[in-house]
Amino acid sequence: MAKIKLDANLYDRVKKIADAAGYGSADEFIVHVIEKELSVLESAESDEDVTERLRGLGYLE
Repeated sequence: MAKIKLDANLYDRVKKIADAAGYGSADEFIVHVIEKELSVLESAESDEDVTERLRGLGYLE
């Protein structure tokens, strides 16, 4: 499994939400969120759909 680094403040926020939502760990919550977003992006019909989705999420300007 690969590791990623998160800002301590962001990790604390993730842990708080994961605990409140009943996840077993912050890692479990992060995996769930990433899998969910990947599913949405992978089901896009074209590269333009992916670009617009990422723009809507604030990842692109």
